[in-house]
Amino acid sequence: RDADMGLNPATNGDLIRVPMPMLTEERRRDLIKLVKSEGEDAKIAVRNIRRDANGSLKELLKNKEVSEDDERRAQDDVQKLTDRFVVEIDQMLAVKETDLMAV
Repeated sequence: RDADMGLNPATNGDLIRVPMPMLTEERRRDLIKLVKSEGEDAKIAVRNIRRDANGSLKELLKNKEVSEDDERRAQDDVQKLTDRFVVEIDQMLAVKETDLMAV
């Protein structure tokens, strides 16, 4: 009740029943905004991991533990992984948005 989700739980002995109301168009749009926000947070997390990985690679290069070619190759691999995961996140967002808008 406190979350203002339109849910009204009721107890029945050992059971707790929570009747789920049909989603209104406005609520669907709010949920889509929430999903997009979570998706953007996921993309930011992936980019932060890329930044950390590239920082580690630069540190290895600075300490002469890897060659410049190896460091560049590893950066390219990290970028490819980043791009792949960003595309996967976008695909999941599109599926969820379609799912939420389906009546």
